[in-house]
Amino acid sequence: MDQRFDYFVVFAEMRTGSNFLEANINEFDGLTCHGEAFNPHFIGYPNKDAILGVSLEERTADPMQLIEAVKADQGLSGFRYFHNHEPRVLDAILNDPRCAKIVLTRNPLDSYVSWKIAKATGQWKLTDVRRRKDSTVQFDGPEFKRHVEELQAFQVQIMRGLQVSGQTAFYVAYEDLQDVEVMNGLARFLGHDGAIEAVNKKLKPQNPAALSEKVENFDDIPRALSELDRFNLNRTPNFEPRRGAAVPSYVACAVAPLLYLPINSGPQAAVTRWMASLDHVAADGLIENFSQKTLRQWKKAHRHHRSFTVVRHPVERVHAAFCERILAAEDGVYKQIRNTLRRVYKMPIPKDPPKADYGPEAHREAFLAFLGFVKANLLGQTSLRQDGHWVSQAVAMKGFANLALPDMIVRETEMESYLPALAMQVGRMDAPDPEPVDPGHPVALSAIYDDEIETLVRDIYKRDYITFGFDNWQ
Repeated sequence: MDQRFDYFVVFAEMRTGSNFLEANINEFDGLTCHGEAFNPHFIGYPNKDAILGVSLEERTADPMQLIEAVKADQGLSGFRYFHNHEPRVLDAILNDPRCAKIVLTRNPLDSYVSWKIAKATGQWKLTDVRRRKDSTVQFDGPEFKRHVEELQAFQVQIMRGLQVSGQTAFYVAYEDLQDVEVMNGLARFLGHDGAIEAVNKKLKPQNPAALSEKVENFDDIPRALSELDRFNLNRTPNFEPRRGAAVPSYVACAVAPLLYLPINSGPQAAVTRWMASLDHVAADGLIENFSQKTLRQWKKAHRHHRSFTVVRHPVERVHAAFCERILAAEDGVYKQIRNTLRRVYKMPIPKDPPKADYGPEAHREAFLAFLGFVKANLLGQTSLRQDGHWVSQAVAMKGFANLALPDMIVRETEMESYLPALAMQVGRMDAPDPEPVDPGHPVALSAIYDDEIETLVRDIYKRDYITFGFDNWQ
């Protein structure tokens, strides 16, 4: 470990995700965060008597004694510090270049509402979504303005302390806490040369819903802010981690300069059959398994190339993911996921791939249960990974943007018109029509679809409906 620092501090506030950040820091061997070491009411944690042999009474008498104990701890240790913590150590922390500074921020309105809910329910941490307590709260305009002023004043104090001492901090937003690459970057900032493969899964987001669903007098908020929506009140919280560009999944035509950027659980088979038909080759004659290097080489060799992707209606897509990745899984990771969904989440799905007696009624019940799981999963409330086959298409598209922005986004229902038009852009006037998509699922979506399913899917994939302009499936 690079010993640039003697200790570290996480500057944060209540309900900004500091518990989760601490849990992620503690995932690294040699890094230890000791909680709210300078909380005026306790030391470290509410039920703790001491940190590193320093009691609350000793810290109160001489707060620098605890700083020295943290410095002397094995590995690299630190603590979380809020604006109302022990003020006598703040200048010493800010002025010490041997203290690594981490600044955690969150939309103040989100943190304020989360704080109000935690006060109402008495639940300040969540490790099991089945024990989540729910509540709506009243927005108090003057109280919120005081909240914002305190946070802003503290952030300005931190910023100026770093500026005048010639230091910099590692800034983390609440939305970054689910990004394992950011957490590994934080560890490198602290001088740690290791990495973790996944973020801590024990703590779960407690109130993963739009503000309009959590605040009883939601309409009072814009008025309290003089009708300025400075805090993006109507956005839907996004707990999906940022996704990579998924370059190995890209497919190029054998001859025509067309590059397909597939989105999982979309009509990949129909699109690649059309691409093979366009160049009069077999499906295995297409160019696949790109790396970033070979992708750049292909682009340089095809100067007038066009890239595209195809988006599918969210109802049809999540149904395809359920049928093809959960129901049909005979082995591998998706069979394990199916078994976990049955055993842990009590989902009424068959133990094995469906047999002939599996009908629409059983399928609808299983699919509805799967939708409930997907909602909790994408909100970061389950122990299972957020799989690429049911993450939102908007998030997948952002991943593409790192390397290959698609020239055209085609809706699946419009492939017959737009894929031949795309081929015409690269000089291919003889493009065939794409074949109809035959999902071959054990029960057709049309046999179970109704308003309840549409409403559930729309709730899960609000961002996709808004981004791509989807209407109801039927």
